[in-house]
Amino acid sequence: MKSDLPTATLLVSCPDQKGLVAKIANFIYSNDGNIIHADQHTDFNTGLFLTRVEWLLDDGFVLPRNEIAQEFAQFASTIKANWQLFFSDCKPRMSVWVSKQDHCLLDLLWRTKAGDLPVEVPLIISNHPDLKYIGDQFGIDYHYLPINKENKSHQEAEQLKILRQYQIDLVVLAKYMQVITAKFISEFGQIINIHHSFLPAFVGANAYQKAYERGVKIIGATAHYVTDDLDAGPIIEQDIISISHRDDVKELVYKGKDLERTVLSRAVKLHLQNRILVYNNRTVVFK
Repeated sequence: MKSDLPTATLLVSCPDQKGLVAKIANFIYSNDGNIIHADQHTDFNTGLFLTRVEWLLDDGFVLPRNEIAQEFAQFASTIKANWQLFFSDCKPRMSVWVSKQDHCLLDLLWRTKAGDLPVEVPLIISNHPDLKYIGDQFGIDYHYLPINKENKSHQEAEQLKILRQYQIDLVVLAKYMQVITAKFISEFGQIINIHHSFLPAFVGANAYQKAYERGVKIIGATAHYVTDDLDAGPIIEQDIISISHRDDVKELVYKGKDLERTVLSRAVKLHLQNRILVYNNRTVVFK
């Protein structure tokens, strides 16, 4: 079936101008390509055009894949575009980072094993040894790197070394209770975090305690890209659930964990499907 054939996806952002949809589509059509998904958005406040286009590779497309980037780059320069090219049959390699809580880690690994997430997970990194048994169960290497104020710089250098060793493309912080430094982010920028609140509310630690003290009627979870500003990176996915005055902090944590794992898995899947464009600390998510 055609749905089983490999595809190519372009993510493009450029200054808005007339004819962009037709021009990008024509690049594919002129090479005998069959577009199967296309979506676009124009941000009129910034004058920016953003689009995602996906087409079949093995259905008559005449450009060899090793020539697509070079050919599109020539066209992209004429519209002053930033762009990325992906192939559906090239699985990224993901490392999951954890501390002591296992719910988000297990959810990601179950979904990966079931084939719901198009990714390889060869590596788990943690600042605690507690969840090594999960790595053993799934046959995934588990690296325990304890972190404190004195050794943080050294341990982050070790983490970067390990990520390069395993050829990791994406890091997911699945309840990893450490702040990532700006230096680390500058060297490895593809990081997704799950935060236990509906950001921008209750940034930082103890969000459920803060929500309880404030007497909120809903709690939420937010998956976002990691930047230098704590819990302030571009938001990918969010969700909420109602609570009541009868719920104590323990109940908020219980209810919140369900949100955390589903929001994180949805965000990771969107990233892996190349459906996200980041600009001005915001995202356009083509669902």
